[in-house]
Amino acid sequence: MRLALFSVLFLLTSCHTDKSGHQSGKEGYATGADSESMTAYEKAVADPNTQFRGTTVDTRFLVPEGYDRVIVEETSFANFLRKLPLKVPGSEVIYYDGRVKRNDNLYSGVIELPIGQKDLHQCADAIMRLRAEHLWLQKKYDDIHFNFTNGMTVAYSEWMKGRRMIIDGNKTKWDNQNNPSNTYADFWEYMELIFMYAGTLSLSKEMKSVDVDDMQIGDVFIQGGSPGHAVVIADMAEHESSGEKIIILAQSFMPAQEAHIIANQNSKMSPWYKVQSTGSLKLPEWQFKWDEVKQF
Repeated sequence: MRLALFSVLFLLTSCHTDKSGHQSGKEGYATGADSESMTAYEKAVADPNTQFRGTTVDTRFLVPEGYDRVIVEETSFANFLRKLPLKVPGSEVIYYDGRVKRNDNLYSGVIELPIGQKDLHQCADAIMRLRAEHLWLQKKYDDIHFNFTNGMTVAYSEWMKGRRMIIDGNKTKWDNQNNPSNTYADFWEYMELIFMYAGTLSLSKEMKSVDVDDMQIGDVFIQGGSPGHAVVIADMAEHESSGEKIIILAQSFMPAQEAHIIANQNSKMSPWYKVQSTGSLKLPEWQFKWDEVKQF
């Protein structure tokens, strides 16, 4: 599907250079666990950045003393992110091709969602997937739409009708090809098309800048381009007296890999990051400015 239209544009969609490049728990699971599970457990115990409570973001990572999680609506994108399922503590991130991403204090948890077997589910892709997945589960199909890097808006509501994208040189258009359908397989096929032809550059243009004091769960730190990167705020808490905010961040990276919770290598509060009004947000594999945050 990598057709001529995107021979140049596609270089701008990935976290780094292109989408073919490479870079050089259950609660109570310890009881009755087999040796393999115990190995994962032992690894987790040895990792000071891992907490062992629960199987979702909000139940795994408790807030530091003096902080309370911000209140969100049950059906919101924020709550969807907060309730993302996590693999057993100590699990390692798996690339699309089955290889393992070693955890050299890079991540504190692995999101338990399939990513397919193509080198597509990278940084911006994972964020678009999470947002679209939430909307799909909420049956808000008309709200699922993303732009290709060439600027064309591709709506899932059209995909549901059985229409598919025709690419001819520099032209893109819809064409009636299939019967109307809205299965999860249809949704995933649509998302892989988006992964192929959208990325940090197009997503950055779609989103609106937001003041750091007003940012919310679901907002995105993003640098569009090549190289570029994007991470999403997966949780937020506020200090009960000072009002200071802290956040948890999630990302995918390249090559395509499972989304995961980013560790904070510079704080005992890992994976929480203290929100700053100025300066840099220094992550293990990237660095943003605090004002590089945008909102859907």
